[in-house]
Amino acid sequence: MKECKIRNDWTLDEVQEIYTLPLMELVFRATEVHRSNHPIGQIQVCQLLSIKTGACSEDCSYCSQSSRYETEVKVEKLMPPEEVYSLAKTAKEAGATRFCMGAAWREVKDNADFEKVLAMVRSVRSLGLEVCTTLGMVDGKQAERLKEAGLTSYNHNIDTSKDYYKEVISTRTYEDRLRTLKNIQEAGITICSGGIIGMGESELDRMKMLQALANLEVHPGSVPINALVPIKGTPMEGKPRVSVFEMVRMIATARILMPKSKVRLSAGRVLMNETEQGLCFIAGANSIFSGDKLLTTQNTALDQDARIFQIWGLSPMTADPVAVEGRAQEVFA
Repeated sequence: MKECKIRNDWTLDEVQEIYTLPLMELVFRATEVHRSNHPIGQIQVCQLLSIKTGACSEDCSYCSQSSRYETEVKVEKLMPPEEVYSLAKTAKEAGATRFCMGAAWREVKDNADFEKVLAMVRSVRSLGLEVCTTLGMVDGKQAERLKEAGLTSYNHNIDTSKDYYKEVISTRTYEDRLRTLKNIQEAGITICSGGIIGMGESELDRMKMLQALANLEVHPGSVPINALVPIKGTPMEGKPRVSVFEMVRMIATARILMPKSKVRLSAGRVLMNETEQGLCFIAGANSIFSGDKLLTTQNTALDQDARIFQIWGLSPMTADPVAVEGRAQEVFA
């Protein structure tokens, strides 16, 4: 099969034509694209760690870490770099090739905490792991410093369409999101950006979200597709569960629009059984988070992941060679 042409000029009509295909046809086309651009059966295994939890000033309606809502999340200060390094080593030993660190901040401040995060990036990168952070908004100079420290990817989800965004978050704008993505890309860091379904948005909002990602000047290196996990105490605690077929449709459309990107089956995976997760892999997902927790929500247990990999004949993807070359050394002995 020929590799698919990378496009950054998708019209909404074109996206809608793909998204609304009969599901079997949509998955068939997505599988063709996947086979042309990625090794079939290889899954990127990432591990996500909350390095600073809770007390965030934002009002994201889905998030347990907002200071505006009464949730069960315990506020915790920024972790010491040595502890993060130790946990990253453990993650690598468990099969992770990318280590992701999340801090519940609205934006990065040029202070001692940012210096600690830079130290964490350097230490995790020294293990030969790909290293990703999600720290809120960053400016151009901060992005450059993250790049110098060895950051390989930065997560900053656009969450939903521009039209529906104001129904979810009021403390920052959609343009703020896009500005951070531009700052990260201009610093030479790969972006990790996707969204969440099940927040009350329409199918058209979902299509517009995928269109926005696919029409970025450079496609995201990875596109997390999240199903809302309703959290008690947040405004969205009563939202109904998203069906697996909605997730499959999102994943397959993302795979066709962004052929080279990794498509990550992210939040909500814990609610899926082996069959449902397998359908998502068939549709084009080739990245997951491993470990018991995604920041503050539960994730699929490691033994269940091992069983899923065995059932579907999957294997962990190796780390990006660029993230390994010349970096391996002991930092915190």
